[in-house]
Amino acid sequence: MTGRRRTLCPLMAGGPLPGDPTNASTRALPVRRTARSAAIAKRRGREHEEIMAEYGEWNRKGATLSDVTATTEYGVSRAFIVKGIQTGKLEYRQGSIWGNPYLRILRSQLERYLAEERGADNVRRVKTQTELRRVKKEIAVLKKRLVKLQALKLTLEASLET
Repeated sequence: MTGRRRTLCPLMAGGPLPGDPTNASTRALPVRRTARSAAIAKRRGREHEEIMAEYGEWNRKGATLSDVTATTEYGVSRAFIVKGIQTGKLEYRQGSIWGNPYLRILRSQLERYLAEERGADNVRRVKTQTELRRVKKEIAVLKKRLVKLQALKLTLEASLET
């Protein structure tokens, strides 16, 4: 690609994000270090670098979520997530499903960023509300299934009696 920079996400067209490989002027997002490499960095005077994602975190089940899921689960806006990315508090990966772009972020970093911005109590409350919503949904599904099974039981008992 020459000349023009192509972006997946129209929201990001305003400017380059930290770690954008197409923009050489921005530095890459830091990566979480092992204890040994952190000790070496400290000796070299780079202890101020922020620790980011740990090894393999992007591949763990439930460790990542899309910006849309973050909006529903944590009640944050896409602009809040983009602000976190631009300040270097959140790592991201761009994705696209059926031509629709989205941002993938790490759940642990989002929770840490939310605790910083809105307080740890807010994060705990939001997580509790999300868990309650999931439990209520599962109860409703099980109630519907129980009603169907009871109806099936009655028909089977009626067929045995005749």
